[in-house]
Amino acid sequence: MAVFAYKGRSAKGDLVQGTLDGPDSGAVADQLLRTGITPTEINPSRARRAADHAISGALWHALSEKKIDSLELMLFSRQMYTLLKAGVPIMRSLAGLQESSQNPAFAAMLQDLRESLDSGRELSTAMRRHPRVFSPFYVSMVQVGEMTGMLDETFMRLFLHLEFEKQMKESIRGALRYPMFVLAAMAAAIVIVNIFVIPAFVKVFAGFHAELPLLTRMLIGFSGFVVQFWPLLLALAIGAAISFRAYTGTADGKYKWDKFKFRIPIAGKIIFKATLARFARSLALAFKSGIPVVQGLNVVGMVVDNEFMRTRIEQMRDGVERGESILRTAVAAGVFNPTVLQMIAVGEETGDMDGLMLEIAGMYEREVEYEVKTLSQQIEPVLIVALGILVLVLALGIFLPIWDLGRAALHK
Repeated sequence: MAVFAYKGRSAKGDLVQGTLDGPDSGAVADQLLRTGITPTEINPSRARRAADHAISGALWHALSEKKIDSLELMLFSRQMYTLLKAGVPIMRSLAGLQESSQNPAFAAMLQDLRESLDSGRELSTAMRRHPRVFSPFYVSMVQVGEMTGMLDETFMRLFLHLEFEKQMKESIRGALRYPMFVLAAMAAAIVIVNIFVIPAFVKVFAGFHAELPLLTRMLIGFSGFVVQFWPLLLALAIGAAISFRAYTGTADGKYKWDKFKFRIPIAGKIIFKATLARFARSLALAFKSGIPVVQGLNVVGMVVDNEFMRTRIEQMRDGVERGESILRTAVAAGVFNPTVLQMIAVGEETGDMDGLMLEIAGMYEREVEYEVKTLSQQIEPVLIVALGILVLVLALGIFLPIWDLGRAALHK
């Protein structure tokens, strides 16, 4: 028997963690499910991992720990839909995908799924053994598909969901790429000017033996400070980056940073709308697959990838558990505009929540697409002003004194 450390959610959605003894992670997952806990992460304890490395499990551990990207998971979902729709049994489907896989880690994962199925476990239970590959939302969807006998349709819905997730992430990266590139270029220009350009002009100014303007003296002083203490500044920058990553790795830090993301000028509203679109489409998929409202909100909160939004979703879940309507909890969450709230009200009244949530997702997706397309037009004025200020400071601080000194020399 080995010791496994686990993290999971109780029936009320509370975080639960601890250790359990079991022959493997699948057996531990079964124990947790029988006690009403949905596992989100099961890993061997440090002692077990050390033993595995000491014996001969280093290669298998390296393969299982290697990240499998979302594109492979998306293709897996699409292929499983096609195979199951054609009547191919699950075991044969997994065997065929394993043989054709070019990624050793993915092939090893499929082999483990086959062995788990061969030992009598369900596919969803087998997938829980690989929390780095299959999210709680993905596993819950597969479990509902097994219960309803619509596993093929479930895989198709998961494929569309993963495709949408990929498009949203690419949209956000595209929205942030241009401003980040310009800001990085401006920072590099400032560093080059202070290290190479201004020191060269200092020698010119020294030859005139004249009193320099205040702005010029400030620029020279700042440049001298950068040249003299650049190792310290570099160390401070690296330390700040490490501290930021460590702080955002904590629960409180991640919550505050995720909340601040929505307040970033221009880009923040794109991230906010993309997050709401992911939430609405994920919840619509859960409703369409027959997952109960409370469980659907719980699993959607796990995959929304924003701690601030997750707390709002958990508030909605708690409200629904108390018997409140989805509309009432959505109003209390304070993240939806009046149009969305009206659509939720209509969805509850007509019983077509999945269709209305899809409409909400589509609305936010269109807004994100428009915002990304017009991002350059929104940010160009800000960048032009910033560049203008930078050029003005350099002109007044460096070139104007040279011009004045040159004119004085001509008059002599």
